[in-house]
Amino acid sequence: MQNNSHAACTTVLVGKGATLDGSTMIARNGDSYEVLVPKKVTVHPHQISEKEETYVSPGNRFTITLPKERYRYTAIPDREDRYVTFEDAGINEKNVGMSATESIYGNSRVLGYDPLVENGIAEDCMVTVILPYINSSREGVLRLGKIVEEFGAAESNGVLFSDKDEVWYMEIATGHQWVAQRIPDDSYAVVANQTAIQEIDPHDKNNFMLATHLIEFIDKHHLNTGRDTINFRNIFGTQTVFDHHYNTPRVWYGQKYLNPEAEQDPTSNDLPFLRKANRKIGVEDVAYILDSHYQETPYDPLGGGSETERTTFRAISLNRTQDSHILQIRPDVSSECAGIQWIALAGTFSPYVPFYTNITSVPESYEVTPLKLSLSSAYWLYKTLPVIVEPHYTAFLKQVLDYKDHLHSRFLGKIAETDEQAKKLSEQQVSELLTKVSGENAELALSETRELLQDLTTKSMSMSKLTFNMDKNL
Repeated sequence: MQNNSHAACTTVLVGKGATLDGSTMIARNGDSYEVLVPKKVTVHPHQISEKEETYVSPGNRFTITLPKERYRYTAIPDREDRYVTFEDAGINEKNVGMSATESIYGNSRVLGYDPLVENGIAEDCMVTVILPYINSSREGVLRLGKIVEEFGAAESNGVLFSDKDEVWYMEIATGHQWVAQRIPDDSYAVVANQTAIQEIDPHDKNNFMLATHLIEFIDKHHLNTGRDTINFRNIFGTQTVFDHHYNTPRVWYGQKYLNPEAEQDPTSNDLPFLRKANRKIGVEDVAYILDSHYQETPYDPLGGGSETERTTFRAISLNRTQDSHILQIRPDVSSECAGIQWIALAGTFSPYVPFYTNITSVPESYEVTPLKLSLSSAYWLYKTLPVIVEPHYTAFLKQVLDYKDHLHSRFLGKIAETDEQAKKLSEQQVSELLTKVSGENAELALSETRELLQDLTTKSMSMSKLTFNMDKNL
């Protein structure tokens, strides 16, 4: 049985040849079944223990022995007093990125032959036990794959890995069967809670990795639905009414944005996993997709379509999006400056704030998140914005977009300036500079957000429906 309280995400992956500056990018919305799951941002220092430690997941008691050495890595965990869980995404000191997970679903046929394992590895600890111990994206796939085969998986999940050269998407479909495909340098992929990888070639080691006994498993149980090919999506995935309203439309909209010339049905079972965009892709394009809710279509819940149209499909960005992140690893700067983690806490109306990942700390407003509303907390401040904006969406939309665009321009300028400054500094000085600048970016975003919230709240006071104009003297 799938056991994943954080299931419901949307993923975007982009190869280095498809981006404006040659960066690799992996990105995902961290959604939850609940409206409020407070998140924070943190960085774990490099650590060497005297002996190997045993890790036990607080969620399902999954147990594993961890290596003595742990690389520095960034993360976006749940706010929790007792332990760190659901770290979502980060980049380690080797400039390897990981985001986990994109919840997917194996079909009843394959799960009948290889059920999920109750105390196998699950999303709550995946980043924690993988990211600090890998030197490349391929190594990440192999480490996770080995764990799945040895201990089993508690959930069906998609996992994202990247380094400066490669982007990999891995799908764990059943208790022990998985496959991973390298995103071609000139391509992108959008994934939405559904098995996505299509035709696989077990002999193409450059572009595919798979569980040791995957082909044997398919053959033994007569699972292959094709004749001359092995289509992972068709064999292991689902194609239900639920998919057509909850999943495929999100892929359709992401592809519609990057390939507007493609005529596709939002409920199609045959949307391609990989596409080549009609232009080079920037951070802004990935952010637009993850922020989106079918803008400029009848299906926008905040738009002008009919009630039926506006509630037909599940949007990409939701009120239960707890964080959205874009992991960018850049090729044209030193390795010390290459990793940037763009983080938008709380979804649609929040700005993506760039954190260099070669840092030693993050501002208290991001790292300390109370369980109850506090406007000194980044998570809660951003979570408050839609409460004011949504009831007056049309009236406030331009001001919100201007605020986000203004901040993004400031951030890009600051990154360019910082990259230049870093060229003249020692390794330790670079880390100090990047920590300082990341903190300044975060505080700038919070300051601008407080001003926006103050202004919009004041304006909304005159928009109450409990008003009546009759005579200025009454």
